[in-house]
Amino acid sequence: MKLDELEIGKDAIIASVASDDVALHQHILDMGLTPGTEVTMMKYAPMGDPMEIRLRGYELTLRRDTAARIELVDVHDTDTVARHAPQTGSVAHPALGEGYHPRRTKKAVPEGSPITFALAGNQNCGKTTLFNCLTGSNQHVGNFPGVTVDRKDGQIRNHPEATVTDLPGIYSLSPYTGEEVVSRQFILDSRPDAVIDIIDATNIERNLYLTLQLMELDRPMVIALNMMDEVTANGGTIDVNLLERELGVPVVPISAAKNEGIGELVEHAMHIARYGERPGRIDFCSSAADSPDGGALHRCIHGIANLIEDHAKAAAIPLRFAATKLVEGDALVIKALNLDQNELDAIEHIISQMEEESGSDRLCALADMRFTFIEDVCAICVVKPHESREHKRSVAIDRVLTGRFTAIPMFILIMGLVFWLTFGVIGAALQGLLEQLVSVVIGAADAGLTAFGTNPVVRSLVVNGVLTGVGSVLSFLPIIVVLFLLLSILEDSGYMARVAFVMDKILRRFGLSGRSFVPMLVGFGCSVPAIMSTRTLPSDHDRKMTVMLTPFMSCSAKLPVYGLLCAAFFPQATVPAMVSLYILGILVGMIVATILNHTAFKGEPVPFIMELPNYRMPSAKTTLLLAWDKAKGFITKAFTIIFAASVVIWFLQTFDIRFNMVTDQSQSMLAGLGGLISPVFAPLGFGDWRTSTALVCGLVAKESVISTLTVLLGSTSAAALSGMFTAPIAYVFLVFVLLYPPCVAAISTVRSELGGRYAAAVFALQVTVAWIIAFVVHTVFLLAGLL
Repeated sequence: MKLDELEIGKDAIIASVASDDVALHQHILDMGLTPGTEVTMMKYAPMGDPMEIRLRGYELTLRRDTAARIELVDVHDTDTVARHAPQTGSVAHPALGEGYHPRRTKKAVPEGSPITFALAGNQNCGKTTLFNCLTGSNQHVGNFPGVTVDRKDGQIRNHPEATVTDLPGIYSLSPYTGEEVVSRQFILDSRPDAVIDIIDATNIERNLYLTLQLMELDRPMVIALNMMDEVTANGGTIDVNLLERELGVPVVPISAAKNEGIGELVEHAMHIARYGERPGRIDFCSSAADSPDGGALHRCIHGIANLIEDHAKAAAIPLRFAATKLVEGDALVIKALNLDQNELDAIEHIISQMEEESGSDRLCALADMRFTFIEDVCAICVVKPHESREHKRSVAIDRVLTGRFTAIPMFILIMGLVFWLTFGVIGAALQGLLEQLVSVVIGAADAGLTAFGTNPVVRSLVVNGVLTGVGSVLSFLPIIVVLFLLLSILEDSGYMARVAFVMDKILRRFGLSGRSFVPMLVGFGCSVPAIMSTRTLPSDHDRKMTVMLTPFMSCSAKLPVYGLLCAAFFPQATVPAMVSLYILGILVGMIVATILNHTAFKGEPVPFIMELPNYRMPSAKTTLLLAWDKAKGFITKAFTIIFAASVVIWFLQTFDIRFNMVTDQSQSMLAGLGGLISPVFAPLGFGDWRTSTALVCGLVAKESVISTLTVLLGSTSAAALSGMFTAPIAYVFLVFVLLYPPCVAAISTVRSELGGRYAAAVFALQVTVAWIIAFVVHTVFLLAGLL
């Protein structure tokens, strides 16, 4: 029987894993789907694909076509016996640092010398939370795989000489995703003084798989055993000293969320870094003749190590790590070692002989070696807890949020609630208060400058240029903060992963996977982090497609434009008008995706393999800090980019080409510049030079559209705007704003991620699509007699 045929509620044992795709085969094994592993079929997505299975104490999702590669035996009913041993709670936690046997360097690093750490771990293990505890930084903490999309550095508190780098969350050092390569190359090339490996203690078996690979790098290392409070609360325990002795690495139990054990972790980390205490063991294969493979893998790895020792030393790659990577066929390591053809042939012969002796392919043999060692260690060190409260709660919630008939309606309801709270309740109310405050400040400044007898030109610059331009944008701060706040709560809770699970089959029709949905959803907040988060996608096809489509998701910077024009021209239907723009952006993105999938990005759908973390209560502190961070960023933009844009726009619309003040704005430099491009927008119904100018300024920052119109019109009241737009034309204008490039920063991010050619393609695609869709909407209004 194949895994895709297993009934819900049944258990089975994996017999074999077959795949022509070596990278996919490796990834399947790295996620724990090795021969001999028991799996439980949990459920299928609402549309029948993908599926959710349970193995090694955690939930994993994968598609049916991937599951069809996995052969099963011994199908039986799910074991309902409580998963805890009778000795639960009987193993005490002795003092730390007594059992491991490190290998020290000859000389310690002097006190006060710079020390660098790499913080590594699986996704969803609390890595970024620990980073915040160590450094005091306010980094975003999420519960979706891959929330850490870039390198983050920080100084360890009370240790200014120590710097820690938060690496992307990964499952393995095998290069299935770009992030795994980034983390591995940072440790190899940047050579940090020590590695802090954070492990989810509630899922220690799966997490230790990465730990063994990190140990093979032969760097000083300490293990942070996170979420120990959850283990003990659910009746389990871990003998930390025994675990230290078995691994040969110091182990410190912590709770990053509660800031417990952090001081002790720092002490251990500083100690091993200063003294260069490397792992006490880096060899995990059995050489015994009575082992399952008869010692074949042991002989293989050590034979290769003897053959490549001089090459590994020259390339500065740890010998054991290089040998295991050659067994895997790692192209990056093979290239770095600079082996000649005779050596490569000899290595292949050694590996083939191991496969023949063990009866297993090379990738399965390595994965089985690591998991066998892990299982043996856990058998003597870990008393497994019973089913945790967090897991019970997650299963209950998922019956509704991922249920066959309830998943899609609940998603629509949740997103509707987000937009209603943002635009109709909290955000709108706070925006009204801030608008009043801005008006009071502008009025007081105008009166004060007039009373002081300030030059009219200077007064115009301050009041009509700076304060009016910046203030018009600043008043939308509450809406943007509320939207980010609500999206952060969804992300922190673990719901985003469920959305990817539910939406995978829908997105597959457009050439994407469910994992692409999350970057696009983040794009509703800001396109820049959304584009950066595509690094977590394992497929180059998926990543490029997602980058091309994400800017079509309406970012929060466009909210001020929507809010202003919808309130002015659709006062009785402001929220429906704004929501219709979001829906239109999604529909256009789907159409563009379909076209790209059948033209520039033809190809087979990529696999969808993703962990489903337990739901967790979002941290109030983390959520509020994120809101403050976004507010700070918006305010900074308002008083830098928008400030500068407002001054430039005021200057250009106040003077002509001879720098004489104009009484008629149509004679200004700005009118001349706007007039050059206004014919392009004439077929769309807004060929006025002022709208053209506002759109060009909007490329710097979308908020500049409002500040520009405010400066040019002197006011953004409905009366002032009605001289430029009718209600239908205002909507056409909003459609163009929705679909044309978000900002220069977003295009620059595309360039840094994919290169200049793709950045130019994204810019051209969005401008073209925006013009075409706006023209279509204009034509529809014209045919309907609305124009």
